[in-house]
Amino acid sequence: MKKQIAVIGAALMLALSGCGDDQESSDKPASSHSDSSHAAMNHSSSGEVPVGLKEADNPAFEVGSTAVIQTDHMPGMKGATATISGAFSTTVYAVSYTPTTGGEPVKNHKWVIHEELKDAAVEPYKSGDEVTLEADHMAGMKGAAATIDSAQETTVYMVDYTPTTGGEPVKNHKWVTEDEMSVE
Repeated sequence: MKKQIAVIGAALMLALSGCGDDQESSDKPASSHSDSSHAAMNHSSSGEVPVGLKEADNPAFEVGSTAVIQTDHMPGMKGATATISGAFSTTVYAVSYTPTTGGEPVKNHKWVIHEELKDAAVEPYKSGDEVTLEADHMAGMKGAAATIDSAQETTVYMVDYTPTTGGEPVKNHKWVTEDEMSVE
């Protein structure tokens, strides 16, 4: 019985090490996330978008079309073929914050959109502004005080893709910017 419990426990720990809650990361050593943040990732999302987020009028990549991801927010993303599941006009922010769950500060997290900020002002924020995050891309993100590192008005995309490193397909990944994708 003890042996069965140990095997089940080990299998559970292995399975949970690749799961989490809508996270982005990079496999570069100088990434905006530490390697330990991979355990808190949830590559897929429900596809729900924040209240007030507007669909893009004329996106470079139409919903249902495909594109090649040219960024590496997380392992297996760069070079993957993505199907566009949503295209929205907004301001995107790279932010730095300390998770509410503790741990190392997260630097230059890409991306949080304007509609994912608590009590967001009408006008976009600028580099250096302090905000509170409503986004829940990573464990400890929601409710965290953050500093805006950069801001850009653009079209953001929600995408479906299969990681180039293998594994389960990712559905409704939030967010990839227009300049982070190319035509197949």
